[in-house]
Formats: sequence, structure tokens, C-alpha cells
Amino acid sequence: MDTITPRGPFSLAAAAEFGFGPTEGRTPAFDGVMRLAFAADGGAGYAAATLRQPEPDGPVQVELATDDGADPRVAVRQVARILSLDHDGEAFRAVGERDPVLGSLQRTHPGQRPVLFHSPYEAAAWAIISARRPSAQAAQVRQAIAEQHGCRFAIAGRVLAAFPQPDRLAALPVDTPGLTAEKVQRLRQIGDAALAGKLDAARLQRLGPEQAFEAVQTLKGIGPFYAGLIVLRATGFADAPLMMTEPKLLRRTGELYGLGAPPNQDQLSEISDRWRPFRTWAMVLVRLGGDRADRARASAPSSGSAP
Repeated sequence: MDTITPRGPFSLAAAAEFGFGPTEGRTPAFDGVMRLAFAADGGAGYAAATLRQPEPDGPVQVELATDDGADPRVAVRQVARILSLDHDGEAFRAVGERDPVLGSLQRTHPGQRPVLFHSPYEAAAWAIISARRPSAQAAQVRQAIAEQHGCRFAIAGRVLAAFPQPDRLAALPVDTPGLTAEKVQRLRQIGDAALAGKLDAARLQRLGPEQAFEAVQTLKGIGPFYAGLIVLRATGFADAPLMMTEPKLLRRTGELYGLGAPPNQDQLSEISDRWRPFRTWAMVLVRLGGDRADRARASAPSSGSAP
């Protein structure tokens, strides 16, 4: 068994309930275990991780299973990136001490860090699958592809299917259910791009967020919105500017900072400068806090309801 020791606050329960990536719109319930199954970085093999955290902010226990030649060391590093455990949470807490608004969010959502797509490659594939369709329907198509062409693992009482490695995606059958011929072709191209190293997390990190944002838009079917998803929510940048319009983030920022309206670009730049060097983490927390507040308001009984 491997362990990953967080630097600073980290809650595995908060990570498990994050609702990241291709879900069917339901926040998963945490039963003390977080389960992951994914195509390992580098194009070789598959891994599944059973994660536990016996003590708050304590070490994360990683029980790993691998198949088809995956390197366990690569898989553990990938788990750390997925959970944002490859960054210093104490430094993020210090940002909250400088910015009272962000600090309040950190206290409301203790130990919360961004949870990323398993890889930029998987995020790019999700971009093609989910474009112009409801996310729940897209998640079902992705799940079917994983079960048919990926790798299944039985972990902690459940069966999870890892999304196929790029070589299998590059050979995706044209009659794949739920996909048009055009989407199949674009997914094949994503597979080819990943095989060529264009979606390696390490390569995109070396480019930096701005250049990575431009680079992934050279892929067919990846526009600015999904390029931002790949760069900000899959590559592992803790600090990057907002690269695409996010109305919910802007609305929530305006509410939290008392602007009376969503911020314009200059206002957002001024606010986000306070979040350096964790602008990405801060934006995720602002958006997440807003989504949870909206759900709480929607589920609360109206004032006229009977007690």
C-alpha cells in the first residue's frame, strides 16, 4: 500500500463528493472510500485506486491495482495530480488569510481542493463526447465506451471501468452507439494526438497555461471553452488566469465581493491578483461554493411551507 501525505489541509471526503468530470449530475455519496479507475499516463496500461484517509488532513492510503503493463509509480503520481495533492495546501490557506472572502470559503469547505479529470487526454475525449448534449447522456456514452474498450476493475465492493487508452480510442468503431460518425472521427483524432504526446500533462505543464490553451485548440472539435476545461481542470495548474467566459463564476464573484453585478475583465483581474499563486484553485472554490449554495437554496422549504 502506498501513502500520499498532504501538505496542508486536505479532505478526502470533500474530494469524493466534488462531483468532478463526467458524472450524470449526481453528487456521489462518500462511504469512507474514494474509488478511481483510469488509463495510466504515458499510454501504457490501466490503474484503479482505493483511497482512504483515516485522520482529518492526514495521509491518504492508496491501495492500487494495475493491468496491462501500467507502472504503479506513474499511477500513484497521477492520483496525486487528480486530487491536487501535488501542491502545497498550506500556501493556499495563506492566500485565504490575505483575502477574507476566500478565507471564509476555505472555512466553509474545509480541506477542499480541485479534483481533476484523470488526464488532459480524458478531458479532451469528454469534450468531444459531451459537446451539444446533456451531460447525463454524455456520461452514459462515455461509460459504455469505457466498458467496451477500456478496462474493468472490482474495487471496494464496486466495479469501475477505466476509459480506454489512446491506441484503442484511435481505433474506435464507426458504429459506436450514441456517437455520430463525425464524433467518432474526432475521438479517433484525440487518440492520435494523445499517442503523439500532444495531451501529456507534463508537456502541457511545461508549455504553461496560456500556451497550453492555444495548443489544445489545434485539435479538431476543441474550442476555447473546452480548451479551458482541459488546461484548468485536467492538467494540474494551480495558478492560471480565467481563459474562457464562465457566467456562474462571474456571478458568484460579483456576489461575494459586493460588486452588485458580475465583474468586468479589469475587476476580475484585480480580484484574482489577490489569489496568486492559486488563481485556479480559488476560482474552483468560488464556483463550487456558489453551486452548493444554489442547491441549498433550491432544496430549502419556502417561507410559506408548513413546518
